[in-house]
Amino acid sequence: MSLTARVTPPKELIGLSSLKDNPGSKSQAKRLGRGPGSGKGKTSGRGHKGQKSRAGNGKPTPGFEGGQTPIMQRFPKRGFTNVHGKDYTEINLDQLGRWIDTGRIDPTQKITMRELKVAGLVKGVKDGVKLLGNGSSGFQHKIEIEVSRASQKAMKQIERKGGKVTCVYYNSVGLQSILSPSRFFIQPKLALPTKKRDIAWYSDPKNRGFLATEQEASSSA
Repeated sequence: MSLTARVTPPKELIGLSSLKDNPGSKSQAKRLGRGPGSGKGKTSGRGHKGQKSRAGNGKPTPGFEGGQTPIMQRFPKRGFTNVHGKDYTEINLDQLGRWIDTGRIDPTQKITMRELKVAGLVKGVKDGVKLLGNGSSGFQHKIEIEVSRASQKAMKQIERKGGKVTCVYYNSVGLQSILSPSRFFIQPKLALPTKKRDIAWYSDPKNRGFLATEQEASSSA
């Protein structure tokens, strides 16, 4: 079969003067309320009375249940949202040990939240990372790690193996600078805590706070 036999010529030539929408791509709007002769006069095809004949196309506001007491009013509120609370991403020692055993985290280097994120151990960090002691009996690595918070069980197990835990305070800018340093042209200096409870917590040697470490270093100097 020749090439000319397979090519179907266009039914009409295409030019700037012949551009138009495809048939059926646009529908003509209904003209409502323009007299009985149009077939859509008087009630405009909505019928008589009722919820669907009213303005707003009969769609009630969200939560409206036809007049009965809505569910958000039938049940009382419980609890509250703590505006001062922190949402820490939690990791356990058994998870950290598994990542080290599989070579995804280098135990010879200092481990920060940046290394934890790059290795895929934490995702969606909101206010920081908290290290917990689940599976501490099987953790056998000597590491140096910096997190926002750590449990006493986790700290004791790491220090039992000759490691070191430091709890560092991060505000929103400091958290972004350590998790995504490429977003900053110049790395900002980490801010110190301003609230009394944060200052007290990070100044307590029992919590391995970074302020306690700085105070010990300055006193020894």
